This record gives sequence, C-alpha cells and structure tokens, in this order.
Amino acid sequence: MRMMSIASGSSGNCTYIGDGDTVILVDTGISLKKIEEGLNKAGHTGKDIDGVLITHEHNDHIKGLGVLLRKYDIPVFATEGTIQGIKECRNMGKYDSSLFREIGSNDIFSVGNLEIRVHPISHDAREPVCYSFHEGSRKAVVATDMGCYDDDLRQFLMNSDAMLIESNHDVHMLEVGPYPYDLKRRILGDRGHLSNDSSGRLIKELLNDHIISISLGHLSKENNFEELAYETVKSEIQDNPFSDDVRDFNLNVAKRDEPGDVIEL
Repeated sequence: MRMMSIASGSSGNCTYIGDGDTVILVDTGISLKKIEEGLNKAGHTGKDIDGVLITHEHNDHIKGLGVLLRKYDIPVFATEGTIQGIKECRNMGKYDSSLFREIGSNDIFSVGNLEIRVHPISHDAREPVCYSFHEGSRKAVVATDMGCYDDDLRQFLMNSDAMLIESNHDVHMLEVGPYPYDLKRRILGDRGHLSNDSSGRLIKELLNDHIISISLGHLSKENNFEELAYETVKSEIQDNPFSDDVRDFNLNVAKRDEPGDVIEL
C-alpha cells in the first residue's frame, strides 16, 4: 500500500491511497490540475482513479470534485448527509449524480485491492467521517476536521502504519488573531478543529512500534505554521515507550499546496 498527501490545509485537501493496481483519492478540495500533478508524482494519471472518498461537504474538501467528475466517470463514496450537502453546493456545476455511492458512517467496503473502514467524526458538517485503509497487515488512516475525539475514534485509528492527522491551529495564535469571535469559538469547539496540542496528545496515544510515517495535516494558514505544529507535536510525543527519537516515526508536516513524499507501507 502507498500513501501521499497531494495537498492538506485549510484552503484545500486531497490524499492519494493506493497500490500497484488501485488508486483512491480522499477528498478533492483542490484544482483538477493539482490533483493530476499529484497523481503523476505517484506514477498515475486521472484515468487510473478507481474511486473518490469524501469526508464531508465543505468546499476545501470538494472544490475540484465537479470538474473531476466531468472529465472522468469515477464512483464517489460518501455518507448520505455528505452527498446531500454536495448536491446543494452551487459551485459543483453539472455532473452525473449516478456516480455517487452512499456509505454508512460505520461501513466496511472495498475498492480494488483495498479494504476501507468508515468512522464518524465530530465536525460542523452534515455527516462527516474519517477513513482507514487495509491491505494485508498494513493500515493507513486519514483523519482531519474534528473538534474532539473519543475512545471509539481512538480505537479506530489504533495500530496504524501511516497516518495523516489534523494539526489545525495553535490556540494562542487563534485567540489573538484576526478571526471574528464566533469563528474562533467554532474552531475551538467540539465540532471544530484539532489544535497542535490536541493533535499531539492523540498521536501519542496512537504510537506503536511499526509506524512508518506520521503526517500533520490541515494546518491553518492564518493560525499555524509548519515549524510550530511540528515542534508542538514533537514535544507532546517525546516521552513514549517506543523510541527516544521522534524521527523514528517519520514525523512530518503535510504541505498546504504541493504533494509530499510517497510513503510505501
């Protein structure tokens, strides 16, 4: 199995998951050009996509979906609430709605060679979810846009070989920043976004002795920056039973507007 962040940030998100035969995208919140450039880096083209998984209907996760569906006939997997939200989005343009495949928020299904598991998350969207991917003994997870997490979600994310976990904002930067009060409260709330500190605490609980990569994703452009997210999470996970050096976990920050490295699991 392979995993690569094509883009991850408050302005657009897209992740590639696949193997030699199967190509899956999680979210399409960037332009078709950037999606295709990311796939090219992984050795694929848009024609190779076997399925698109949408986490929720916010624009930074579906912005490129309409264009993608007009060029390629690709099945789109999403919850009922997310599909309804997408259909009400005015920026989608014309597309073939028969391409949608409704999934439940606790479903298990397959696309090509990969088994996919679904789990609900806490975010201010219709029916938001995160995903885990399984091939043999390997497991990868993509979990962003969540204001909080509980034991069920923690168990769902456990035992991963590679993970993309939200590290959206620094609480102090957000509190003193230019956002209006209501927006600050929304981001800080249980249906908002994970802070750097919360992300670090969650990741520490997910550590194991076979992690290949931990990517910090969905960083806010206004209320965070890469070095701060990295150092905050690094500090949170420093004292753990698996390694004295967090570089052993390949802790990294997913880029906002360019593809990262292809992670081979």
